[in-house]
Amino acid sequence: MNQMNPSRWLPFLLPAALVAACLIVIVPPLLASVSMDFNYIHLFKTSFIGILLEALPFVLIGALLSSLVHHYISEDTLSKWIPKNPAVGILFACTLGFIFPVCECGMIPLIRKLIQKGMPVYIAAVFILAGPIVNPVVYGATYMAFRLHPEMVYARMGLAFLVAAVIGWMIYATWNSSPLKTKSLSDPSIQHHHNHRTHRQDHQHTHMHDHTHHAHPHKHETGHSEQRGKMTSIFIHAADEVFDMGKYLIMGCLITAAIQTFIPRESLVAVGGGPVSSYIFMMGFAFLLSLCSTSDAFVASAFTHTFSGGSLLAFLVFGPMLDLKNILMLLSVFRVKFVLYFAFLICTVVFIGSVVVGKLYLS
Repeated sequence: MNQMNPSRWLPFLLPAALVAACLIVIVPPLLASVSMDFNYIHLFKTSFIGILLEALPFVLIGALLSSLVHHYISEDTLSKWIPKNPAVGILFACTLGFIFPVCECGMIPLIRKLIQKGMPVYIAAVFILAGPIVNPVVYGATYMAFRLHPEMVYARMGLAFLVAAVIGWMIYATWNSSPLKTKSLSDPSIQHHHNHRTHRQDHQHTHMHDHTHHAHPHKHETGHSEQRGKMTSIFIHAADEVFDMGKYLIMGCLITAAIQTFIPRESLVAVGGGPVSSYIFMMGFAFLLSLCSTSDAFVASAFTHTFSGGSLLAFLVFGPMLDLKNILMLLSVFRVKFVLYFAFLICTVVFIGSVVVGKLYLS
């Protein structure tokens, strides 16, 4: 048997000694800092869970109401209620959210259908802006998040109403053509297709009417089956909206908890104390987070002691009107020129309005 030669291990002794010395020097401070890291992780986890649990019930309520509107309110019925007078139409669109509390996630597809059926562009724009904010679900969520500062609730509702009305008037005065990428029902080719489809549906209805006397024994069972199918469809649609909005909510809660935990408070105070930087930061923060309007108030309330009331108001009003997911949805439906013009109006009016309201009402 070959004996082990100690000289073979001599080249490894110096590196081993250096590694051992480094471990002796580094490990004790590292172990001391691990407890600090665990404290940060615990603080991050607590902050994230707290924000998420406060916001989740309102997301569920908003998704269920949106699903009910989707299944029981037709676009034709809504179009018949639109006033012809521009001033009354803008006021009507501003308060439409109280009747149809649709989240901004489902607003763009609904508006596209309404414009195709004849809704004026300026009324559609007002509904896009005011609908996700000026509704009872968002009011309740904002009140729960700012129950110690109720003035923020009224400021949010009032400024959203004002911004939507001002932008509606601007679009009414400056934009006359259809902003949709696709043609509306007023186009002859689409109208012909629509009439052909209506004629086919009428023929099918007549054909079904001719055979109704064969279906009388099963009418009761069919009605119950249709009702169960509609209820199932409502809950499936609501669940889809919750999962669709939930990923943005979780992302927003994670980012907010990380900012609160890992960014020094002095840095946030320096940004939040700036007369302009605080507004720009919170508007950009709202754009990137892309939170649902039923949950963003709980994120904003986490910065109550760091940012000014006006900058928090800018976050609460700007986010539901224009964020990353909304602008992608707008670009998929509307022309690029209209989306850029619309975004410019939102940025300008929200910034000016939040500064003025913050100085006069929230200071």
